[in-house]
Amino acid sequence: MTRRTGEPPNHNTLTCYTDYKCRLPECVARYNDRNMARIRAQKDGTWNGLVDADPIRQHLLALAVENIGPGAVAYTTGLPIQTIIDFTRPRRDKRRGKRHRTTPEIAAKILAVTVDNHTRGRRPAAGTHRRIQALAAAGWPLIHIAAHAKLSRPTPSDLLRRETVFAGTANAIATAYDYLRNKKPERHGVDKVQADRTRNWAKRQNWAPVSYWNDRLDVIDDPHFESMYGITRRELIAQDANWVMRTTGIDRQAAAERLGVSKSYVEHAFRDHPEYAVDVAA
Repeated sequence: MTRRTGEPPNHNTLTCYTDYKCRLPECVARYNDRNMARIRAQKDGTWNGLVDADPIRQHLLALAVENIGPGAVAYTTGLPIQTIIDFTRPRRDKRRGKRHRTTPEIAAKILAVTVDNHTRGRRPAAGTHRRIQALAAAGWPLIHIAAHAKLSRPTPSDLLRRETVFAGTANAIATAYDYLRNKKPERHGVDKVQADRTRNWAKRQNWAPVSYWNDRLDVIDDPHFESMYGITRRELIAQDANWVMRTTGIDRQAAAERLGVSKSYVEHAFRDHPEYAVDVAA
């Protein structure tokens, strides 16, 4: 099972509220402050507004011709990959079309990426791992993933053991993932027995499926994003109670009040997950 280790970095960013559904008072306040700052800027007339996204779309298409895909642009600019993808393709869930307007800051970052200055070399392997794992959970054997990514047969297995990957390899896996993620393996040359065997293998590893990442493509490449797939609410409470108690020195009763649960719930959570259990942090 995927677990959080150490102090969860999400408590220092807006993803704590938006992705983890955290409702610690300080995290809610951070989210509200961000929204209020935007509203005040709009009222004061200092909000920069939005610009036409068509020049960005044409720029991204030109980069794609040079084999510089969304992953490379995202890594170079520091923007979420879904932000880049939204300029050229509608969301697969069909709730949103292609992005037609964006902020001047995002436009400037993307338009600054060129064939000469885009990030080369190695990058964190988190996104590559997650894409391979999600395809395996869908029933795609590693040898088929390798074939679609135009990589050698043992490469995906090897990539799962690496902490960093070459940018070109990461882009190849990302391209294969985007093509395969909504296709059934059995309808595209994979034997049913082989597909089921791969699904069962991925299930034993507790790998997050494609459906989990469909709503989190903006963080799929973020090595600091911690997947909550397969983790129960009780385990989350145990982790958050542990974190709150260690960082503030409060006891279980106070931690329970901050987390919006009863003291007995925290105690049951610690009982079920003793690796997180503390009484009063020093």
